[in-house]
Amino acid sequence: MTSTSPNNSRLNDQLPLSTNMQAVQEKLQLFRVLYVESNERRVESFRQAFGSQIDVTDVPDGQSALAQLEHGEPVDLVLFNDDLDSLLFLKELGARRKLAHVPVVLLTDRTNIDLRQAPFHGHVIDAFPHNYSEEALRIRLKYLIQKKDYEQSGRINPKSASIRIPIGKRLFDIFVSLFILIMISPILLVVAILVKLDSKGPVFYSSKRVGTGFKIFNMYKFRTMSTGADKLLAGMASQNMYNAPVVEKTDDERCEVCKIAGTSCQQPLFMDQKQICEILYQREQKAKAMFSKFKEDPRVTRLGKILRNTSIDELPQFYNILRGDMSFVGNRPLPIYEAEKLTTIGYARRFAAPAGLTGLWQVTKRGKAKVSDQERIQLDVLYAKTYSFRTDMLILLKTLKAVWQKENV
Repeated sequence: MTSTSPNNSRLNDQLPLSTNMQAVQEKLQLFRVLYVESNERRVESFRQAFGSQIDVTDVPDGQSALAQLEHGEPVDLVLFNDDLDSLLFLKELGARRKLAHVPVVLLTDRTNIDLRQAPFHGHVIDAFPHNYSEEALRIRLKYLIQKKDYEQSGRINPKSASIRIPIGKRLFDIFVSLFILIMISPILLVVAILVKLDSKGPVFYSSKRVGTGFKIFNMYKFRTMSTGADKLLAGMASQNMYNAPVVEKTDDERCEVCKIAGTSCQQPLFMDQKQICEILYQREQKAKAMFSKFKEDPRVTRLGKILRNTSIDELPQFYNILRGDMSFVGNRPLPIYEAEKLTTIGYARRFAAPAGLTGLWQVTKRGKAKVSDQERIQLDVLYAKTYSFRTDMLILLKTLKAVWQKENV
């Protein structure tokens, strides 16, 4: 252990009080992740990808993690490799009352983990595969960092930070979705056969969506597009109904400040093992359209157009509602690439509402070509501020009128 010399001690005493306080505040504001991983390559890859945003401490096993949690600096999140006996670690964590509040994210290749069951419930807030998408994990970390900032600034009550669907709304979702699934089961079977006969590919389409509190889940639909449709998305930017100006790129990967100063990049950001300028990256992200929707989308199959115009393609989402991933009424869960652009304070408020099958935006702006992404965001934020059972019932009634839309969007 390194001791402090008398000279250093006197120097510290002479520092202004405001300087010491600032250092303490900066230390408290750090978002600390304890990464439990024995593979050094994985640790290094994680540091390169996220080290500029968070403070990372790594330990090789669960016992070392418990020791670090008890005797080391406070930790905001534990990232745990499931292969290192996560069950034992979680049981030990649950037995130590002062560590019960520490959230855990599992890295696992198991697909049958139910996070609502012991010992995961109350500790594990999310799970990602070992070959996780940096984009998906970055969104989750951004939300947790922002949540900590809110709590420290006093803008929200830490006790109410956990976003939960009201019990009355949840009971309504369970009973109605179960009843509907039973009643429409013959329709589901017929549509599944037609999708299979119409074009090659699976019957159902599953995509990662970001819902309530930035929770990532699999949302299900009947497949309405040809296989490989996602690969065509990048080449269709000019047809986007939420189109935004294109940012011109230069050969010099530095911002104007660094160019004038004649220095290398002073705000590096690492993505996919590549260093880029954080200022240029944020500027490029702001210039992109926040949502993607296309009129007369060429990727949609013949049957898909009918399913979309009648909203029959959405029927499998009653299963998502039954599971608790979504509610009947809320803000539409977004694809990860769209949700990533909505992590600023004003935009992120739309994620405080339940994710929904239908919502305020669908019944007021659906299918209108001139709707802007800002209008859609404001409608989502408005719903998050004001939703109630009465509001939900009105939106459901209006949805019945809007469901038979004619526009191919």
